[in-house]
Amino acid sequence: MSMSPRKATSNTKDTAPRRFVFLLLDRFTMISFAGAIEPLRIANRVAGREIYSWKLAGEGGESAICSNGVSFKLDMGLDEIDRDDTLFVCGGIDVTRATTRAITAWLRRESRRGVAIGGLCTGAYALAKAGLLDGKKATIHWENQDGFLEEFEDVRLTKSVFVIDGNRLTTAGGTASIDLMLKLIAADHGEDLANTVADQLIYNSIRTDQDTQRLSIPTRIGVRHPKLSQVIQMMEAAIEDPISPADLAEDVGMSTRQLERLFRRYLNRSPKRYYMELRLQKARNLLMQTDMSVINVALACGFASPSHFSKCYRSHYNTTPYRERGTQGAVPGVGARLAI
Repeated sequence: MSMSPRKATSNTKDTAPRRFVFLLLDRFTMISFAGAIEPLRIANRVAGREIYSWKLAGEGGESAICSNGVSFKLDMGLDEIDRDDTLFVCGGIDVTRATTRAITAWLRRESRRGVAIGGLCTGAYALAKAGLLDGKKATIHWENQDGFLEEFEDVRLTKSVFVIDGNRLTTAGGTASIDLMLKLIAADHGEDLANTVADQLIYNSIRTDQDTQRLSIPTRIGVRHPKLSQVIQMMEAAIEDPISPADLAEDVGMSTRQLERLFRRYLNRSPKRYYMELRLQKARNLLMQTDMSVINVALACGFASPSHFSKCYRSHYNTTPYRERGTQGAVPGVGARLAI
């Protein structure tokens, strides 16, 4: 099934509404779910008729609770859906636990029947766990990318706001659901309707699948210095095999001393310290989001020995990697630190 625009007959009044089924995983994020379902409601209102319908599904078929504690009554359990339906898995906090065997089995079964399946927020994890993203392009919230990349090597993970690859759809979370749904509405019923829906949402900057999730480096660090941004970009791209400050400086046409002054002036820390913080942040993501051993986490983040890694980790986070790993029963896994 392709996500290409539907035939013109989709605009005729005797055409059945396109139906979406939202699988609500335990502790899903409300903003991502609302960003998907509200454009459909508004599209119906603007069109003056029901062009979209939806059902809420979940394991057990009774109710689902999102990450802010609000409970939703479900319309169905893990039942067979129509082949023309579009199924969205709504993920959130602790998606590894929420993605049960029953859910992955259901997703595989519906996939074999040809149903288009998407993942909102960390819902992409459930799709990948079911093997539905192998060889596909996909996206997931930026905080979850480190762990996702380690676990699902066959997925072509991107940093896009949303991705449509055939009949697989994924979003990065947050308001990215709005962008995806506006894209689908435009494909089904034209740009004018999609733009009107966006206006109703007071959504004046519609993003495409070419837009990336995170703010640019200058915006993130609050500094617009091209060489500083270039060095940070190089650091972020070389976590496993760190580049020496001398080589970083040479690559941007500076002396090591100039680079030191640049970081001290704008970031109040040395290049070495900033680089270490990036590496430790990735290490913490991997410890919290994957089952990788502490040794493998250390290697993946450019540390030659577990003892050196542990010493640096304790200095920065005031705990050891082993204790951090031991808290995973209390602190959720993938999605544990999800900012939204």
